Amino acid sequence: MKQFVATSLLFFFFVWCSCSSRSVSPSEGAARAKRLSPGAERMELYLPILRGKRVGLVVHAASRVGERLLPDTLLALGVDVRYLLVPEHGFRSTADAGEEVTDSRDSRTGLPIVSLYGKQKEPPGSLMDSIDVLVFDLQDVGVRFYTYLSTLHYCLSACAKSRTPMLLLDRPNPNIRKLDGPVLDTAFRSFVGLHPVPVVYGMTIGEYARMLVGEKWLDAESQAEVTIIPCAHYTRDSVYVLPQRPSPNLPTERSVLLYPSLAFFEGTIFSVGRGTSHPFTCFGAPGFSEKDFTFVPEPRLGARHPKHQGKVCRGLDLRALPLETLRQEDSLRLQYLVSAYAGYAARDSFFLPGRFFDLLAGSDVLRKQLQEGLSAKEIRASWQEDLKAFRRLRQPYLIY
Repeated sequence: MKQFVATSLLFFFFVWCSCSSRSVSPSEGAARAKRLSPGAERMELYLPILRGKRVGLVVHAASRVGERLLPDTLLALGVDVRYLLVPEHGFRSTADAGEEVTDSRDSRTGLPIVSLYGKQKEPPGSLMDSIDVLVFDLQDVGVRFYTYLSTLHYCLSACAKSRTPMLLLDRPNPNIRKLDGPVLDTAFRSFVGLHPVPVVYGMTIGEYARMLVGEKWLDAESQAEVTIIPCAHYTRDSVYVLPQRPSPNLPTERSVLLYPSLAFFEGTIFSVGRGTSHPFTCFGAPGFSEKDFTFVPEPRLGARHPKHQGKVCRGLDLRALPLETLRQEDSLRLQYLVSAYAGYAARDSFFLPGRFFDLLAGSDVLRKQLQEGLSAKEIRASWQEDLKAFRRLRQPYLIY
């Protein structure tokens, strides 16, 4: 069995915990708040672990130490990086949503790029046998159907099967205040939702990894060994504006904060602005006469074949919403979905063919509630008991 020496990590971690819990003056506290750092920037904690190890990196364009990509940073420090494993959208985060990512080779480093969003979702056993540690560093946005969670699941499963430890570099969740939405029914498991959690679950990806292991939700008989490098000076009240877009169609803080509410529209006739300069800050469709705002989706990087390409979509522009209001919200803006369904004349064609809306929602209940004419308040009330149970379930896994 591969050995994973973490004594030095634990020492630094306990020192960090002790320092962060003592009383500080307001001025000192303000200075510390300015030093909020994701796990990848806390190199003193994890470089000793990687020395002399063969390393695989699960990374994308937001996997950075400051301005520099994590692979470039580690290679410059002499870490033996063997593979780059990449999720949906690819290493440079330019592929469309749902577009198959193929294996390739990075032109800058010469390292092989192994796709985890194509023919295989789980790192192959032969790759896992050729590394000593798998480093996971993806910027998540705290939403169940954002597929980096599924990539985490399959990477942890591969680690468990091969007895390869995972080192996860934690990053802030910009939607960490939110806990809302229907809890997934496991009969509707898919790559846009594998676990019985709400749409927004209020956890960092490191906390989520602890839950996957602790609740035994992995596709493996044995447990995965995962060590979390926590963010520094981060709390559940911290405001963290992502310095790099986590995927092509979440270019702004406003789009990241609206994404969990608007992504339901991906399973409907409505566009969320893919193919415009402002995706996930508007919604609309041809033939929707309720609103005055219009936009026309056209091909662009990350949206080469947008829904309703070249057609005028009428809907609602959300770019004027105050950012501070969006930051403070702890629930979804369900009213957009309810009002769009109620105001769309051709309701029989509102939901796209197939089960995609139900897979996003985590069951067929939300679709049926909309079809029955339930209000946003009535729909949200139906979630509350499951949300209370999930809040209790997640508590032991929280770090911040």
